[in-house]
Amino acid sequence: MSTKVRKSPRMPGQMLEHYGEDAVERERLEKYARLEFFRTKEIISRHLPKKPALILDIGGGPGRYALWLAKLGHSVHLVDPVPLHVEQARAAFEDGSCEALAAASVGDARDLKFADSSAATVLLLGPLYHLVKRADRAAALSEAHRTLKPGGLLFAAIISRFASAFDGLFRGFARDPKFYKILQQDLKNGQHRNPTNNPQYFTTAFFHHPDELRTEIDDAGFAATELYGLEGPGWLLPNFDKEWNDPKSRGKLLTVIRAMEREPTLIGQSAHILAVARKS
Repeated sequence: MSTKVRKSPRMPGQMLEHYGEDAVERERLEKYARLEFFRTKEIISRHLPKKPALILDIGGGPGRYALWLAKLGHSVHLVDPVPLHVEQARAAFEDGSCEALAAASVGDARDLKFADSSAATVLLLGPLYHLVKRADRAAALSEAHRTLKPGGLLFAAIISRFASAFDGLFRGFARDPKFYKILQQDLKNGQHRNPTNNPQYFTTAFFHHPDELRTEIDDAGFAATELYGLEGPGWLLPNFDKEWNDPKSRGKLLTVIRAMEREPTLIGQSAHILAVARKS
């Protein structure tokens, strides 16, 4: 694997500080967001091109999705703005359990160093909620569109506009006046800010309304955009671990989530929404 290192692009200091903790993102998907991880892979698997395909994992973090895709036989290029994540992604491939990552680099979703029409698939599973200005999100989507081959697929994830409200009410965070102020701001315009030192309240981000996500992707030139609610009501279960660890209960939970995954009136209840779109 080659690792190309460039100067880290400009990111709000709070985000860099949030992800600077060694285990924050590396462990999140497999310990604290198992439903999100499972469902994202499930939906991507329904649409993936035949292997081997060139896949750009933009904002790929420590490489959890890149590792999964490489094990499926795809050639994966990972880009992330956090140098620590790039190092962790490289380390994830060193056990020899699959083909090496094609490349890992520190980079910016708004300025990709890949040729026009070179990729079969682009993943944007983090950049759209860390780019708080619409112009920056538009630039990232434009770069994804540019690098995709005609007919290529985009998978783009966002955090729901309503995530803080659900989280605050079901987990009790709303009892904290500081968090209640955060969720009110989120509901107003999606601009999530955390002036506290509590990492459970997340970091600087933009939380989309589902209609905004569809509009932004369509404006970038993509076609046939489909939106999927990833977690449905499952992420709000107080006894999630018990339900998930029991095969029968897990099956029932997934059946319910799948039944409502594309229902427009319910998509926003998921903490995360996944868009699937195609370059025409």
